[in-house]
Amino acid sequence: MSLIDTDFEQAPNPVDTIEDVAALNDWSFERLGDDEISISVKGSWCDYHISFSWMEELEALHLAAAFDLKVPEPRKTEIVRLLALVNEQMWMGHFDLWNREGIVIFRQSLLLAGGVQASSQQIEVMLSHALEACERYYQAFQFVVWAGKTAQEAVNTALFETVGEA
Repeated sequence: MSLIDTDFEQAPNPVDTIEDVAALNDWSFERLGDDEISISVKGSWCDYHISFSWMEELEALHLAAAFDLKVPEPRKTEIVRLLALVNEQMWMGHFDLWNREGIVIFRQSLLLAGGVQASSQQIEVMLSHALEACERYYQAFQFVVWAGKTAQEAVNTALFETVGEA
């Protein structure tokens, strides 16, 4: 039997699952088309704008999380240095600078090749990981853009963890 003769069942669109998860969690969302949804989630530092896109030709679900931080031209080089320092610590996903818009985003993809369906648990974990990464490094991006810190100073300050009790 050849692949041409095989009858593949089309897996449900994972954006439908994301819409269900967003509705169950009472998150504000907007369905931008059959293959895209945008969700707003309140974080500790700011509101995050998360977009999920289903790329059928790649059989991949793409997540992009952005926050309100416009990087002025004079700080872009230092932000790129910070991105390198931050991304080398990431196990999943990465941060990017969308140069034309001047915004920092977190990106991650979930491969669903072969008709695999995304579960609501996978969606929630993917979203949770994105929010944790954004929350963890948000201040570092702020330090570079608004406080004029170097990338190394910013990452050291943002990742400083206290031990013990005062």
